Amino acid sequence: MSDANRQYRDRLFKFIFGNPENREWTLSLYNAVNGTHYTNAEDIRYTTIRDAVYMSMRNDVSFLVGNQMNLYEQQSTLNPNMPMRFLIYAGMIYSDYIESSWDFNPYSTRQQKAPTPRCVCFYNGPIEQDDRVLLSLSDAFEGESDIDVRVTMLNVNYGRNKDLLDACRPLSEYAWFVDRILAARKEGGSLDDAVDTAIADMPEGFLIRPFLISNRAEVKMMCITEYNEERTLAQFRAEGRAEGRAEGIDIGAEKKLTEIVSNLLKQHLPLSVIVSACSVSEEKVRTLAKSLDIAVV
Repeated sequence: MSDANRQYRDRLFKFIFGNPENREWTLSLYNAVNGTHYTNAEDIRYTTIRDAVYMSMRNDVSFLVGNQMNLYEQQSTLNPNMPMRFLIYAGMIYSDYIESSWDFNPYSTRQQKAPTPRCVCFYNGPIEQDDRVLLSLSDAFEGESDIDVRVTMLNVNYGRNKDLLDACRPLSEYAWFVDRILAARKEGGSLDDAVDTAIADMPEGFLIRPFLISNRAEVKMMCITEYNEERTLAQFRAEGRAEGRAEGIDIGAEKKLTEIVSNLLKQHLPLSVIVSACSVSEEKVRTLAKSLDIAVV
């Protein structure tokens, strides 16, 4: 898969805060979340899993600072199942950490020390939530569990969690940018135009402004991709057919899936984006694209 297509699959949050080019912003976010004052961005060691796919889920941003393993996820839809997802991500991240570490021997007769995990979900969806919510994996189980994962969900909608946003300028600017896109959408414009409007309206002094302008095409594609992924999943959920679509769904659902894929093709989204968003095979997308006389990349 090309680097360009891989970028298109990323979320805007990951593009801003999980990019080695922006280590200072990642460190600023870390400091804001933890109330610390680290100044050396080179202390950050990214551990984000590349192209990790499990049940169509992808790891957003993870990194080491000192002896803390930070797992950050952004969600624009309310998802109480984040602890289970973090459990999966943590398993893969720590497995990679152990495999690449000279210091940790999982078979040692002595207790081995590992980085302390910190799981944070940055929520900016439309459903009203408190500024800070603690999600626990144990709530998903019936009866007492020997495994638990706690995730701190922080509401980063613009205007919420003021102390947190004030402590991290890039996060505050990201929240403003997302809010401006949503406002432009409500005014009736297309998502493409809404992104242009948000960038145009962004104050000159914003730290992330030059980065967004220089990567305008990628930013637009990420916003469009995330929007279409949410809409696609919502359509499946509304029909009660999210499960089992890979094994074969009824004619009505198959027709709906074809319509969705066709719409995404007409918007000229990359093949990888459509496959991921709709959980369909590349062959199916290519066949449909051919019937519509649309080139896919």
